Amino acid sequence: MRVPRLVQVEQQLHARRVGDITDAVSRAWRASGCGDRIRGRVAITVGSRGIDNLAAIVRALADLVKQAGGKPFIIPAMGSHGGATPAGQAAVLASLGVTPKTVGAPLRASMAAVKVGETRTGLPVYIAREALSADGIIVLNRIKQHTDFAGDYESGLAKMLAIGLGKRLGAAAMHSRRCASLREEIPPAAALLLERAPVIAGFAILENGYHQTAEIVGLPPEMILSHEKVLLRRVRRTAARLPFHELDLLIVDWIGKDISGVAFDTHVIGRRMIWGEREFGGVSIELIAALDLTPGSRGNGLGLGLADLVTERLVRKIDQLALRTNVLHTNFLNRAKIPVTLPTDRALLRAAFVALGEPDPRKVRMARIADTLQLGRIWISESLLPEARRNARLRVIGDPTELKFDRKGDLERLPR
Repeated sequence: MRVPRLVQVEQQLHARRVGDITDAVSRAWRASGCGDRIRGRVAITVGSRGIDNLAAIVRALADLVKQAGGKPFIIPAMGSHGGATPAGQAAVLASLGVTPKTVGAPLRASMAAVKVGETRTGLPVYIAREALSADGIIVLNRIKQHTDFAGDYESGLAKMLAIGLGKRLGAAAMHSRRCASLREEIPPAAALLLERAPVIAGFAILENGYHQTAEIVGLPPEMILSHEKVLLRRVRRTAARLPFHELDLLIVDWIGKDISGVAFDTHVIGRRMIWGEREFGGVSIELIAALDLTPGSRGNGLGLGLADLVTERLVRKIDQLALRTNVLHTNFLNRAKIPVTLPTDRALLRAAFVALGEPDPRKVRMARIADTLQLGRIWISESLLPEARRNARLRVIGDPTELKFDRKGDLERLPR
């Protein structure tokens, strides 16, 4: 098999970064006015995504709640993730480094949810019983673009309220009309919860292009919805993307729930794969191959259907119960379909080149990345070098080298 040699390039991305997490959380706390609203038991929401410095941020918030005289506890706010069980959701948090010991606060992982009302269209709105019974709720989440749709509110505080805190029932309701309900119902559902639940503050995390904490913004409840739209527009402008608009083949070493809700950042790969929704523009990739599933996914392989080729290793790691539970609540069943599966990385690459029509390796536009969050370092084929050298944001590192397979025919995984 003849495959292109690859060379490493470094991409210059948005690089603003928080130096002191505790100080950043304290400044956001003061901006939110949260200290004056602390009473009794305070729930802090934590989702299922791999967010930089997540445990440190949660611990800093828990410490501030204690200093203000409150009793903080952590509530998993991840809809139906973790197999929609208390143990599963607690395990997801543990995989992200969030445990009672690491954050200094107990965990309440019940799946019980209460209906608090309906949107104008009659869609039921739910919230975790543990959150509703608390004296205060601090809504914490990262602001980022959603994998499924575009709107004023995508993945952030509003979604955390409407879906994450809604547990299994809330997730099912908000996904009931697929992207239409996500786009149209999340804002009014979040507004209803801000009226009827004891939300005392929102804390929005923004990350830079290197998946590092760039900013932590504290908001009083009345500013959550109005300001989230502004933050999302900033995130769109600074989001990391592939530096090439057209590729024949993209190799992705790692996919998983801790990378994105559907294993890949769909904005990076240019695929949404939702019937009735327009695909993203700006990037065209003929074939996408995925090599492995992250341990942090805990077997939930939702999103592997966005790839064209995967390895048997990846498929063996899938927990079918976790995958079924999650995909049935999203209503995007095609994203859980298993692509063409190959026994080794070498066999996968061979299949990719057969599917591409056995092209000349010197002309193949091929790139390899660790995952769709880590785009500061990219490995590219020699055919892409002229474009890379014309791009002021790219720096070529070293010389082209052959891919090296072990005795089993597998590649060493790129570090995450």
